[in-house]
Amino acid sequence: MSAIVRRTAVIDPQLNDAIEELRARFDERISTGQSVRELHGRDESWHPPALPDAVVFPRTTEEISAICQICSRYKVPMIAFGAGSSIEGALIPVTGGIAISTIEMDKLLHVDPISFNCTVQPGIRRRKLNEELRDTGLFFTVDPGADASIGGMIATRASGTNTVRYGTMADVVLGLEVVLADGRVVRTGSRARKSSAGYDLTHLFTGSEGTLGIVTEITVRLAPQPEVIASATCAFPDLKNAVDAAVALIGSGMGLARVELLDEMMIDAVNLYSKTDLELAPHLFLEFHGTTESTEAEAELAASIVEDHGGSAFQWSTRAEDRNRLWRARHDCAYACMAYRPSKKMLTTDVCVPRSALADCILQSRHDAEEKGLTAPVLGHVGDGNFHMALLIDPDDASELSAARAVSSSLVERALAAGGTATGEHGVGLGKRGYMRREHGDNAVELMAGIKKLFDPDNLMNPGKVLPD
Repeated sequence: MSAIVRRTAVIDPQLNDAIEELRARFDERISTGQSVRELHGRDESWHPPALPDAVVFPRTTEEISAICQICSRYKVPMIAFGAGSSIEGALIPVTGGIAISTIEMDKLLHVDPISFNCTVQPGIRRRKLNEELRDTGLFFTVDPGADASIGGMIATRASGTNTVRYGTMADVVLGLEVVLADGRVVRTGSRARKSSAGYDLTHLFTGSEGTLGIVTEITVRLAPQPEVIASATCAFPDLKNAVDAAVALIGSGMGLARVELLDEMMIDAVNLYSKTDLELAPHLFLEFHGTTESTEAEAELAASIVEDHGGSAFQWSTRAEDRNRLWRARHDCAYACMAYRPSKKMLTTDVCVPRSALADCILQSRHDAEEKGLTAPVLGHVGDGNFHMALLIDPDDASELSAARAVSSSLVERALAAGGTATGEHGVGLGKRGYMRREHGDNAVELMAGIKKLFDPDNLMNPGKVLPD
């Protein structure tokens, strides 16, 4: 791993004063210890870690407001920290400052089982939320794979495996409570299903990666737990057939909840890590939500479409243990990649393209990686045109890093040329800032910079992220 970036040893009186005032307020819930700072100075990405100067553990909106007021007064940067599962460097405190951990803000505050929504604190994680919702007959639908915090999922506008049926965080978030850089608290949206009242501030904060404010309460839409869930796997002779089958499955109109693609290299990594015995070939993982009759009918139709595209070994099951084993293997893909080449880190791409361009984009990008001699398993939420290439590299090897960046850059340019986006779900963070002007144009980026200036005039909220320099 690259060395941790440490700030200059020159003492900053403003910073020291801010830490002392925070210590007086939070006592044992502020730490300047090396190990705690290192834990909050990195994420799951290949980007070099950097140390915050202190970490604070608030429990309420009022406490976060107090932190922001103190940091604003002394002009000290603030970085919200959730589960640490970001993979684009979005959490790394590149200018130091105060990391604000939401680990102690993990409560389910309210459930409305009739209106299908709930309100949570930002630190609650996806799995815990669904465990607490189980008896209501409802569930939180967004599943990025990692056991991310809901606040972090708001920050990156996360999506994941269920997106093809239920949508992304942008589709399920109804309202937010947010603390601004100066400590002011604002509420956006409501628990109503829709609104025409004023500017849509809720979705302005959703995906802003903590650069405009710190989210302290979140109201999200829920969905009824399906009567029956069926999962299926199928293998294909090559990647193009697998992608074409996925497009055909979506085009059939059936109510698929998940359509996941794993190439043969990813299958190899999964077999080794998760002790599965899948055929070494490109696979689709599918999931159907509905009634007994509808899932059986859809599974039969899916099997027919798979066969038409050269697929084989179509197997499906409604048994919970079979489904859990399958999706645990899928969710462990990142860890499987790390174990596949233990000395490497992942430079992970996450472009999203129109489905019409999906097959060509995947195939050309994999060819680029092969030409550079890089190990690069592919997986994707191909039902919505989103896929990942995990470029396994040594970040300290300049030639390998350069090769991976070249492949990633070509991939992004190819996606943009096809009418897609540089980041479908991981966020901009540090890794995708350089593509913002290419994707949005100068005028849009300048408009975003103006919004940032309005909300955070001193550039204290997670500086160095999202917007290009």
